[in-house]
Amino acid sequence: MLVHNIENIDVQNGAILLVDKPLRWTSFDVVNKIKYEIKNKTGCKKFKIGHAGTLDPLATGLLIVCIGKYTKQIPEFQQQKKQYEGTFTIGATTASYDLEKTPENFMSYNHLSEEDILSAVNQFIGTIQQLPPLFSAVRIDGKRAFEYARQEKDVTIQPKEITIYSFDIKRIALPEIDFEITCSKGTYIRSIARDLGEILGCGAYLSRLRRTKTGDFSVNNALDMTPFINTNKRNNPNRKRKDFEVE
Repeated sequence: MLVHNIENIDVQNGAILLVDKPLRWTSFDVVNKIKYEIKNKTGCKKFKIGHAGTLDPLATGLLIVCIGKYTKQIPEFQQQKKQYEGTFTIGATTASYDLEKTPENFMSYNHLSEEDILSAVNQFIGTIQQLPPLFSAVRIDGKRAFEYARQEKDVTIQPKEITIYSFDIKRIALPEIDFEITCSKGTYIRSIARDLGEILGCGAYLSRLRRTKTGDFSVNNALDMTPFINTNKRNNPNRKRKDFEVE
């Protein structure tokens, strides 16, 4: 059962709640906050709750929260296509491929034309091999890749197959490039930024990301978490990233 606010959640029958995740909240923060609010409103202290498809703290947008019996559908939701819109910034790179780390390796992009950018983008369409970021939740020998990254250890990450169904450029105002991407589960938009920068020969990183759709679910129908921001004690924009985008 799809509900649009916490007040309409029936814990016994379960529910699906669409949430617009705020910037700098982890997906875990959102689930914890929803769980806290449900407990306060219903008095029910024990129930199942989880989310389908983690979003980075630096990303905003659609997060599907499942309560009760609907937690069984999480794997199904995770397999569905995802749609994102955001911004790439060219002319520099970061170690995390986004603004989790400070931009460095600045390069000129004055030689690029709109045709160069569109030609590079077309190379991503279809089924391709993608190398996940080192700062990610990919498991290597039982540990998450980001654990090695924080310890500055060299590890090898294997590429994986993903599908880019569409990749549209919405605005070019260099060094910024606004985009919209529809992709398969497991796609790292940060890796697309890195790869695009390599093709263009000037580097690039992801400076803004928002998930707008998962399957038939849209962020336009999601719960606005803004009223809860000041009440969430876990919302500390200076803390280290604790979860990573696993789409």
